[in-house]
Amino acid sequence: MSLGLDEQVDAPAGARPGGATTAAAAVRRPADRVLLTAVFVLATVLVAVLAVVDLTLGTSQVGLRDLLGLIGGGGDDQTLAVLVASRAPRVLAGLLVGAALGVSGGALQSVARNPLASPDTLAVNAGAYVTVVLAAVLGISLPFVLSGTLTFLGGLAAATFVLAIARGGAAGPSRLVLAGSATMLALSSVTYLLMILFAQETQGMFAWGEGTIVQSGSQKVSQAAPVVLVALVVTVWWARRLDVLALGDDTASVLGLDVRRTRLVTVLLAVLLAALAVTVAGPVGFVGLSAPVIARLVAARVPGLYRHRLLLPFAALAGCAVVLAADVLIRLAIPAESGVMIPTGVVTTLLGASLMVWLARRLRASGPVRATASVGARAASRRRVGIVVGVLAVLAVTLLVAGTLLGDRLLLLGDVTNWLAGVSGKQVSFVLDQRMPRVLAALLAGAALGLAGTSVQAVARNPLAEPGLLGITAGAGVGAVLALVLLPGATIWVVSAGAVLGALLTFGLVYGLSSRRGLSSDRLVLVGIGVSAAASAVITLLVVLTNPWNTTMALTFLSGSTYGRTMAQVWPVMVALVVLVPLLVRWRRDLDVIALDDDLPRVLGVPLERTRFGLLLVTALLTASAVSAVGVVGFVGLVAPHLARALVGSSHTRVVPVAALLGAVILSLADTVGRTVIAPVQIPAGLVTALIGAPYFVWLLWRSRRSA
Repeated sequence: MSLGLDEQVDAPAGARPGGATTAAAAVRRPADRVLLTAVFVLATVLVAVLAVVDLTLGTSQVGLRDLLGLIGGGGDDQTLAVLVASRAPRVLAGLLVGAALGVSGGALQSVARNPLASPDTLAVNAGAYVTVVLAAVLGISLPFVLSGTLTFLGGLAAATFVLAIARGGAAGPSRLVLAGSATMLALSSVTYLLMILFAQETQGMFAWGEGTIVQSGSQKVSQAAPVVLVALVVTVWWARRLDVLALGDDTASVLGLDVRRTRLVTVLLAVLLAALAVTVAGPVGFVGLSAPVIARLVAARVPGLYRHRLLLPFAALAGCAVVLAADVLIRLAIPAESGVMIPTGVVTTLLGASLMVWLARRLRASGPVRATASVGARAASRRRVGIVVGVLAVLAVTLLVAGTLLGDRLLLLGDVTNWLAGVSGKQVSFVLDQRMPRVLAALLAGAALGLAGTSVQAVARNPLAEPGLLGITAGAGVGAVLALVLLPGATIWVVSAGAVLGALLTFGLVYGLSSRRGLSSDRLVLVGIGVSAAASAVITLLVVLTNPWNTTMALTFLSGSTYGRTMAQVWPVMVALVVLVPLLVRWRRDLDVIALDDDLPRVLGVPLERTRFGLLLVTALLTASAVSAVGVVGFVGLVAPHLARALVGSSHTRVVPVAALLGAVILSLADTVGRTVIAPVQIPAGLVTALIGAPYFVWLLWRSRRSA
């Protein structure tokens, strides 16, 4: 059967169009039936072994011998209580969630004909998660049926939106994942905002939001199990239609299949399964991606397994194995109480992100890419450019003044003048000593992110690329958090050095993994998103292991905030701008030709690889300095250069200064709004930019869906 990337990914043998028919014929041979049976038996045995091992692991001193004693009738009440109240529900939850997500991901991949489709990349989990958090904020204690219905509606709305933007997956893997990532980031921003504003009502949901199968009793599992079982049976019964759908829409229609109804019912069943998994264990990351991929890899070697009535049950077994193996790995690597605190989804996300990177590396070039230079490429007159630069400069100064005056306490210009002269009162001095570093940090970090986005879009030749989507921002976040964890009380220069090192290592990893058979724009973006997901999981792991109760601090950093900034934290980004901006100005004409194709730079004598590497290095350094100043902020690097090209054309001589000014204006405005709109409560600037930037990003995808 087709994976949807048959023309773009090196699919394994047996995975070509028509493979389902060939497999159906081949399975009639006795040897093939034996092999098929053996594969299912081995998978079932593996799941059973993992389940038994998981039952023996926990915080109490109850091991395999004690559990065997229960079977023989010689166990004590304490062992039985531990088994019934904690360990058995945990293992059953792992089996339930793994099977549900495995089948859900397999169905979504078949509908989209894309092996990168999953409840994660289609934002199903994010849509379901935000509804759970919203219910907690409102103080609504819903019964299981209503809670499941709410998560189902949230996941369905998100998946429908993403599939509509990506034309059901027909627009290619990068567009599907980009649309899903943008939608997921927007929903995650809403979720983080709710958790920051309502910390007491949502206590414990940060770790739960990564997905954990730890259960307090068996109530949720027992309520979800019948519904999940029915949904699994119906999905497998419906699966024969997916075999026909795999032949292509036209062929399926000729054979009498109602393509639209088949897709609709399949998506509904897949979203229902994913929503039930979220209701039981939270959004366990990337199981819906990794389990079906593992199943399809095995199916490439086993005749007949590509038939969906066999493939989906095997994906369910693979999902069970992935979830249980992740839980066992956590408890073996980090025993005692610390292991309980680590969400299962952290490990599954690391596995799924690795598989996503592996799939992206197999991506073949899909033909000529749309040059970044052509986006918004109407040339602007010098007068227009002068007006734009002048207006943006005035806006930047205005926001600098407004940010200084506005906040939980309003100030006057006279107060600022007195403060600058050193004659202000203690209260005014206290306020401005705290506020000025925040205002400057937002202004300078915004300019750095705008320039970083300009560089990366030109190199990737993708107007939808930005440092966050390429993993550089998350990598810088890992470095900064790791510096704080390993060196408590570290100075800002140490934290900045950690952020720079993390950004550079992430940049090197993404660049190296993306350079197979030449740098491909789609491959660069997909690898970056996979590495970014893995880096985010590492940040969660570090926070949960070192300071699990201070999730507000973690959320504030991950959401991009200027809270508590000092002038010492402003200097690194200021130094980075002073050193790196002249390099971008020097390379401005090289950016123009690199943004077009690979041939023109060589014809004009531009050292392509060296210049491209240098530009990405500058991007990493600018991003790292911004992260050290304001934390993880997304979408400024996307919106600023795109608006710059729309305003002044595609020439980087004009785009570079305009993008820097736009970045400064956007982040400064977001910071001021976040500090004042519901003062004294503060909204992190990164959440404000995400709430604005993510819809803008989705609009860009929607506007270009026809041309895709």
